[in-house]
Amino acid sequence: MLDLLTSGLSVVFAPKMFILIIFAVFLGTLFGALPGVSATMAVTLGIPFTYRMAPVDAIAFLVAIYCASITGGGMTAILFKIPGVPSSAPTTYDGYPMAQRGEAGKALGVQLICSAIGGVFAAICMLLLSPQLTQAALSFGPSELFAISFMGLSILTSLETDNICRTIISGLIGLLLACIGLDPLLGVPRLTFGTRFLTSGIEMIPVMIGFFAVTEVLKQTNKPAKLQAVGDNKQSVSAKMPSIKELMSVKWIIARCSVLGTVVGILPGAGATIASFLCYSTEQKLSKHPEKFGTGCIDGIAAPETGNNAATGGSMVPLLSLGIPGGNAAAIMMSALVLKGVTMGPLLLVNQPQFLAATFSSMMVSNIIMVFAAIVIAKIFVQILKVPYSILGPTIIMMATIGAYATKNTAVDVILMAISGLIGFVFVTCKFNSSAMILGLVLGVICESNLRRAYTIAAGNSLWEETVNIVSRPVTGIILVICLVVLLSPVVKPLIRKKKS
Repeated sequence: MLDLLTSGLSVVFAPKMFILIIFAVFLGTLFGALPGVSATMAVTLGIPFTYRMAPVDAIAFLVAIYCASITGGGMTAILFKIPGVPSSAPTTYDGYPMAQRGEAGKALGVQLICSAIGGVFAAICMLLLSPQLTQAALSFGPSELFAISFMGLSILTSLETDNICRTIISGLIGLLLACIGLDPLLGVPRLTFGTRFLTSGIEMIPVMIGFFAVTEVLKQTNKPAKLQAVGDNKQSVSAKMPSIKELMSVKWIIARCSVLGTVVGILPGAGATIASFLCYSTEQKLSKHPEKFGTGCIDGIAAPETGNNAATGGSMVPLLSLGIPGGNAAAIMMSALVLKGVTMGPLLLVNQPQFLAATFSSMMVSNIIMVFAAIVIAKIFVQILKVPYSILGPTIIMMATIGAYATKNTAVDVILMAISGLIGFVFVTCKFNSSAMILGLVLGVICESNLRRAYTIAAGNSLWEETVNIVSRPVTGIILVICLVVLLSPVVKPLIRKKKS
């Protein structure tokens, strides 16, 4: 193990490679902060830099971009309510309210520290437990993946406890939108209304940009004052680190979400987005003060940011152990290595263990460098918030338009973003919940496809027998019971209090 660690550090700390890692971290953070540039796209944009690198150097470089892009996405989520990457969407719930209160520095500090801790924890798990974790993840079938994604949906009843009915309706609208496009199993067009532009479904990134960024600009247009995200202009605008006391207050959140994010990241097809939503919903349920979530508390930043960064390390486990990518970004890295003649599969770590060592070392070093790189970039971004909103608002719209167009280089996504922004404004005006709609859209496709696969695999002569076979699987049954408790608790708790009083 010591020889393996030494070989990995020797790769990363070679002078030329170390400079490239620093460059990759800055590049990834910048890519992640740009709306519409997902972590997958960031890794793809970094591939041309690896053409002349050795395979081990290439994986270290791409891993650095991947880790940094996830962290970069949280910065714009906090400062502008624009999630740079989809997994940063839950960060907007508490990060942006903190920025509006003048606590942008504290919010960014919590985000950076928790991101680094989550990434380092996942890297250590990857090094020590890679084969064991992979075997455990492979025992998860479609029914378990459905249960995990459904657990993320169970947050719906807790997003707005005073307005449960509208929140559930918003979530159901999101689930309906997730049904648009080709059927995941049969390939039959659904709800496309005869247009080819909807056959690939509703693109998630333009909708998120519209609901978060465009809607926020429309809300702010009737306010002539500047967007006071950093309080008084005389205050420091640096991304100050949270105090030891504040970190200790979220220590158990960081610990739980590091483990949960790593486990979710290992599951093929799950990824950082599910990890961040699941961590947020879990911590809201476990919190002694769940009503503070969504109002601007550091717990609501620590949970998703720890979880989505832990998922980056988790997604590398099945890639290196079995040659099965844990997510889209890992699949891009796999493609880059295959182009270099590397044979992916179970024998990779036996014949070439330096790949695991280089990936681990790169993740460790990247997560540490990332804190300092993000502070430098955050200082620039926070200064932008001093610009009058008459200038900042149109600039945000311009960035959002570029981000939506960059998704697939088609004007349809820009139109989709604009429509989403208008619908989001109507949602806010009518007191519906935009976050619930986005949650339904993000997890709807995953829930449906895995549930239908589970029924296809399940043996039984009737629908009831197949359902019993699915629910009787130990992991699936336990998770679904937890989901049921979580869904009903906001309804049952008031009834119990009323009965006691």
